[in-house]
Amino acid sequence: MQNCPCGQKHECDIKDVAVGSGLLQQTADILKRNNFPSDILVVADNNTLKAAEGILDILQNNGFNIKTRIFDDLRVAEYEEAENIAKLSADVGGILSVGTGSLNDICRRAAFVANKDFAIFATAPSMDGFASVTSPLTANNFKISYPAKQPSVIIGDTAILAKAPAELKSAGFGDMIAKYTALVDWKIAKLTIGEPMCERVAAVTKDGLMRAVSLADKVTSEDEQAAEAIFEGLILTGLAMKLGDTTRAASGAEHVVSHFWECKKLEQGLLSDFHGKKCGVATLMCTRLYKELAKIKNPVFVEDTTDWDKVYAVYGENFRSEVEKYNTPTVTDETSPEILASNRQEICRIINEELPSVEELTALMKKAGCATTAKEIGVTDELAVLGLQYHPYMRHRMMMTRLVPMFDGIEIDWNTMAGI
Repeated sequence: MQNCPCGQKHECDIKDVAVGSGLLQQTADILKRNNFPSDILVVADNNTLKAAEGILDILQNNGFNIKTRIFDDLRVAEYEEAENIAKLSADVGGILSVGTGSLNDICRRAAFVANKDFAIFATAPSMDGFASVTSPLTANNFKISYPAKQPSVIIGDTAILAKAPAELKSAGFGDMIAKYTALVDWKIAKLTIGEPMCERVAAVTKDGLMRAVSLADKVTSEDEQAAEAIFEGLILTGLAMKLGDTTRAASGAEHVVSHFWECKKLEQGLLSDFHGKKCGVATLMCTRLYKELAKIKNPVFVEDTTDWDKVYAVYGENFRSEVEKYNTPTVTDETSPEILASNRQEICRIINEELPSVEELTALMKKAGCATTAKEIGVTDELAVLGLQYHPYMRHRMMMTRLVPMFDGIEIDWNTMAGI
């Protein structure tokens, strides 16, 4: 994307996205034709290795020298694991991640740290980070997105993707519909703090979103055509993040809500549900809140009224230093009541035109087998509400949710907004 009207130079490091039936057997050939190193570290877990059964033999029988790091069942992408993978890759030229989600995230970061070539063999269309250049990793139970390496090669065997557990495919759909609120937040950030936004990059994400939405009723089936289209849609959103040099193209308030829930559960020693499932539920909550804010007639805007003592009490001492870092200064310092008032009509238009109704979104998610309530993702009512109300302080990022303390005198029923 050269000579873009936005003035930004858009670049991409991906050499090849190979999607089709039976590509497992062609994995070595695909890597070779893209000049991927022959000495590689293969990272997987027992579940993904079973899904891609035979991949290690295929690589070895076709001239690849491999070493492996096989996890039992990797559910949390820990910063420390990414560091370990980087060290393990010292004597190889490339890293191949066999899997999705957390496996991709630690490998992507490791490849960045160790400056190694990186490729992905996907085993489920469960999240949108395949083509991403960031890795959301957990360190000391707090989740942060770190710079990472975009894969040069992405391989998706639709026969394998279609047979992935229905829950994982529904999670991928949940991650896709999160783009509704993500794109709204990006547009609102442009209006309120002048954040750069490229309409062409946003259109790439929107294209991926619409592909997924059109196949909602086929998400849980073992339909290869549907699996291919959803996988390609997921790749498009990751590609948009690279082209725009920002996670804005795929991640908004809904992702931060999900991260809040995950961090607070990890603090209690509890694992969270799949990323996409949580993002889908959070998208529904944020949509409900955004629609409610857009209904307010003639609102009065004031300087940020955040109760910081309450914010720090909610996050607790374990996370206080991180929250202080992201809010010194806080992002609302970059806008004003006057800016909000002058852009109020346009903000309402964006919310009303870009977001489906809560009823439409709920029906779409149920059609795709997605979770739609906090209870379905193992999040208590109390945690659901805290996440929706206090997630904005985890990031220095303008989101519609962060503007709530600048609405004067409004009362929000947070339980209702959280669907409780």
